Amino acid sequence: MASPFEVLDIDPDASEADLRRAYRERIIEAHPDHGGSAAEFQRVRAAYEAAKAGRELEAPPEEEEIEEEPEPDDGPEGAHVEYLNYAVLDDHGWDVGDSDLFGKAGDADLDPVNHGKFVVEPGESLLEAAENRGFAWPYACRGGACANCAVAVVEGELEMPADTILPPEMKAHGIRLSCNGIPVTDEMKVIYNIKHLPGLDELRLPPRPFEQAHASD
Repeated sequence: MASPFEVLDIDPDASEADLRRAYRERIIEAHPDHGGSAAEFQRVRAAYEAAKAGRELEAPPEEEEIEEEPEPDDGPEGAHVEYLNYAVLDDHGWDVGDSDLFGKAGDADLDPVNHGKFVVEPGESLLEAAENRGFAWPYACRGGACANCAVAVVEGELEMPADTILPPEMKAHGIRLSCNGIPVTDEMKVIYNIKHLPGLDELRLPPRPFEQAHASD
């Protein structure tokens, strides 16, 4: 079985920064949206975690286990998320730092693509929840290795199991990744589509098609 460093195509004595860089490159190549497979994507993620922990790579799960979606448990119903599209702020003269930003959005009668609410079920990331409800939010690698899917958390919190891209100062200001961000509070308010915020441009991958959709509920 290949070592985690062989999977990541990097020397065992590489620096932490080089390890993160190698992971970003490999996770993008391995993703099914970029010509890879679910099994290889999972293998690369497991290799990165193993390399960080200094242990050997475990045998990958079977393909069907990778594609199988987690079943909701009998816990809470989920997190109630209110969302707002960053793209509409300039049109209304709003600022990300407005204390009553979501109140203004509610009064503006925006269409469901730009403002609304949905529930993130147990086992869903924020991005998955948006997609499962008919929206097309921006994303690229889905592996925590780029900032295309970044959101600004105004209220509540997202927990990210993997993040090799956001600097500490951005996380301190509430910037999170929706691709793997799991709500850990019952209520949340987020601004999505913030990929053009200052400082995020250099952390993005080339844009994927972003066709706005509307929710059916």
